[in-house]
Amino acid sequence: MGTRDGDGSDRSGERNAGRGPADRAGAVDGDPTAQAARTGTVSPTDGHDGPSPSAVERTTLRLREAVPTEVAPADADPGGPGRSDEPPRYAPAWLRLREPADAAARAHDLLDPLRIRLANLPSRADGLVVHDLGCGTGSMGRWLAPLLDGAQHWVLHDRDPYLLHFAAVGAPRSAADGSRVTVETRRGDLARLTPDALAGAGLVTASALLDVLTAEEVGTLAAACAAAGCPALLTLSVAGRVELAPAHPLDAEITEAFNDHQRRTGLLGPDAVTSAAEAFAAHGATVRAHPSPWRLGPGEAALAEQWLRGWVGAAVEQRPELREPAGRYLEERLAACAAGELRVVVHHTDLLALCRPTGGSS
Repeated sequence: MGTRDGDGSDRSGERNAGRGPADRAGAVDGDPTAQAARTGTVSPTDGHDGPSPSAVERTTLRLREAVPTEVAPADADPGGPGRSDEPPRYAPAWLRLREPADAAARAHDLLDPLRIRLANLPSRADGLVVHDLGCGTGSMGRWLAPLLDGAQHWVLHDRDPYLLHFAAVGAPRSAADGSRVTVETRRGDLARLTPDALAGAGLVTASALLDVLTAEEVGTLAAACAAAGCPALLTLSVAGRVELAPAHPLDAEITEAFNDHQRRTGLLGPDAVTSAAEAFAAHGATVRAHPSPWRLGPGEAALAEQWLRGWVGAAVEQRPELREPAGRYLEERLAACAAGELRVVVHHTDLLALCRPTGGSS
């Protein structure tokens, strides 16, 4: 399974622009950021020019998690996360921009069934062990750790050591009840994820990851979680649906082209949640899915602008014949966004897979 940040994924890059962080190293989650990077709207950073750890602590997310999961950054490996010797670099500004929207979108309704399952797990002296796949700059941990009770130890997986540094520095220090939260980082390719890598895990998480994986990679992930007997909370997978108000005649065509762009090179794109649900169910897991849409209005104009550029850019890359009409479309949409007249809903889906505990009943 490729690494989303080394996302997508996230990332940590995000390969999809219509969705909104991480495990495929270099995928934006279908994020429009890749296109923005090409046009100079968002530029990749190198390991020396990024923000200080304190800036990341305040509000960072990794690119993959930051983008609507739509397209990969310009410097990402075109073959997908986990398929390049050099880890990609992602723009911290994009990650910071999208982190609040990601946090607001994630499905809180999945937390109660998750808490019930976690409460039934055997207690460990070091607390709950959470593996965050394609962690990017760690936005998933900053969101989830403070919502769970009890001591936690987060194992942050990513391909990019630069992002792993920021994730560790910006990690939360306490759980919902004040218990201690500790972290460690592991750099590696999630394509080689095995049950042994998840030994002792109480939970696996990822954000904006599934849509930048192939069906084979999703199968590997499901098998590893099932063998470890731990639940998986996989958030912000692009759903392939976008709503813009006011409506425009090109909305449907741009959406279709973007979705085709997400599926290129064998990635699942908007089919990811269905594929993952089937893969986990085949291993006997109970699977729940819940909508987790981005809702972007005047207060999120900066994010909506970057998302629009990436979303339309990916559609044009997929269908070059759309270049001229899409250019006019983008100008109109950006003008409406700047005037506070545009509303966008980018649909995502969160998935909770409750795998059968290895030592007992489900």
